[in-house]
Amino acid sequence: MVECSNNLVGILNFFTFLLSVPILSAGIWLGKNAATECERFLDKPVVVLGIFLMFVSIAGLVGACCRVSCLLWLYLFAMFLLILLGFCFTIFAFVVTNRGAGEVLSDRGYKEYRVGDYSNWLQKRVSNAKNWDRIRSCLVYSNVCSAFSSRYATVTVNDFYKTNLNALQSGCCKPSNDCNFTYVSPTNWTKTSGPYTNEDCNVWDNKQGNLCYNCQACKAGLLDNLRNSWKKVAEVNIVFLVFLIIVYSLGCCAFRNNRKRRWH
Repeated sequence: MVECSNNLVGILNFFTFLLSVPILSAGIWLGKNAATECERFLDKPVVVLGIFLMFVSIAGLVGACCRVSCLLWLYLFAMFLLILLGFCFTIFAFVVTNRGAGEVLSDRGYKEYRVGDYSNWLQKRVSNAKNWDRIRSCLVYSNVCSAFSSRYATVTVNDFYKTNLNALQSGCCKPSNDCNFTYVSPTNWTKTSGPYTNEDCNVWDNKQGNLCYNCQACKAGLLDNLRNSWKKVAEVNIVFLVFLIIVYSLGCCAFRNNRKRRWH
């Protein structure tokens, strides 16, 4: 069993090392070839993740297979920190995503979203103008509304109102239901005379690069996407934590085995 634990730790870390190589390469490639702010935003985290996985896997591989106790101790320490961080992130993710949901509208197939419905921590992510400018450029570049406009270009107003839109399409690509604008096409609406009860009505612009990207509803739509994504990540993270705890336990067995061989 003891020998088996060393071999299993070595095998697992060998595959982790192989995984770290394409991750690190992808981060370096993004840093050199990124065409947009969206892609550049990802390069540093990917590089850090690749380097971390590479060094931890080397420490675990050499420590287990060559029975180098100091490297195995460093590996176990890094694994402990990873488990602790994963546990904290999972709790944090569930806490910040426990609020927020779209508002169901009468005679509409889609929901509308309000920033104030979400946790304060999430609200702060979109309240900073610099952060939102970066996010907005990513939304425009990803063609969220262009694809939306093409898909529903031929539908009638009644059919459009029955459409089940996602949070980003509802918040960023069309005006709020409060505005009572006249429908021309999914991303083209004729403004009615104000004043408006919803400030987003003043922000709406039919230009494809503007639309409602600066609306509060668009920010809320993004927060709803984040909320759903974080919940899924937190659920997957629970399984990942169980796996890490098993690997950590095997590493502890291997470490004890190294110490026993040292004393005999």
